[in-house]
Amino acid sequence: MSCLRPSIAAMAGYVPGFQPTDIASWIKLNTNENPYPPSPKVIEAILAELGADAASLRTYPSASSEKLRQAAADLYGFDPSWIIMANGSDEVLNNLIRACAGEGEEIGYVHPSYSYYATLAEIQGARVRTFGLTDDLQQITDFPERYNGKLFFLTTPNSPLGFAFPLAYIEELATRCDGLLVVDEAYADFNDFNALELVKKYENVVVTRTLSKSYALAGMRLGLAIARPEIIAALDKIRDHYNLDRLAQAACVAALEDQEYFRKRRDQVVATRQFFTTELQSLSYTVVESAGNFVFAVPSDRNGKRVYDGLYARKILVRHFGDPLLAHGLRISIGTREEMEQTLIAIREIGC
Repeated sequence: MSCLRPSIAAMAGYVPGFQPTDIASWIKLNTNENPYPPSPKVIEAILAELGADAASLRTYPSASSEKLRQAAADLYGFDPSWIIMANGSDEVLNNLIRACAGEGEEIGYVHPSYSYYATLAEIQGARVRTFGLTDDLQQITDFPERYNGKLFFLTTPNSPLGFAFPLAYIEELATRCDGLLVVDEAYADFNDFNALELVKKYENVVVTRTLSKSYALAGMRLGLAIARPEIIAALDKIRDHYNLDRLAQAACVAALEDQEYFRKRRDQVVATRQFFTTELQSLSYTVVESAGNFVFAVPSDRNGKRVYDGLYARKILVRHFGDPLLAHGLRISIGTREEMEQTLIAIREIGC
């Protein structure tokens, strides 16, 4: 259509992981969802918000999400003015580009990592520059002494590979970025460390988080960012003024406050991740050491598509990427212990 911007008409768009309609009949390990339900307190909070007749839904929710900001501030040790709540961390990523990168200006990120950065930049008309990884997955190749792009997105722990950059290296990158260093910590709760202290130390560091993975709330679309108040104030200007509905807000506060349940479920995922990694290695798979709720695993013949097809035929969904840098392996989300044991049985049947 002639009314469309040429760049939008031509762009391909982001393709998320496959979501089967008959989900109950699959073992679904392709989108890094949590295998366990959210805290029971989430259910209580949603029902309390609804009330007997759901009358609360006729009025708008809190525009500022002040209770959520306070809950996150209490948990992470920041003043609420340093926190913004979002409709998934994707909303924050989008608004950071909208706030900082004009048409023709550059944003950067590591490839492979979250390819949605490129889609968001393309919508805005920003230019994209990607950087590779050293063989040991500890540093970025060809990163300049001074990076003058408007934003640099660092996914750590990395998806789809699973490794985490050392904290000292993240800090070094902060000193080399003229623009914002956005540390995308979607999977940080499954790691032993995070970059939150760098937000306090450096004016240009932003940390983004999601409740989709570690809090089992992917269906609620909840995320947040932590940054200096002036950055948060700018993001507040451009977000949808009612970006989180009443039920999502109730669920978020309840989930963040129930840290005992959170830690229990996180520890289960981490333990299952270690079990699954060890078993895959015994089958001659190469497995990147993961700090997320998934592993990137490479069969001995480096034919990830062969194993993907075999698992798909057995109604087990994992993620295979056509990108030449990734096609040799599979990203496999960590499900319950039983689901991972069934997946291992299938892998043995397919052949390693």
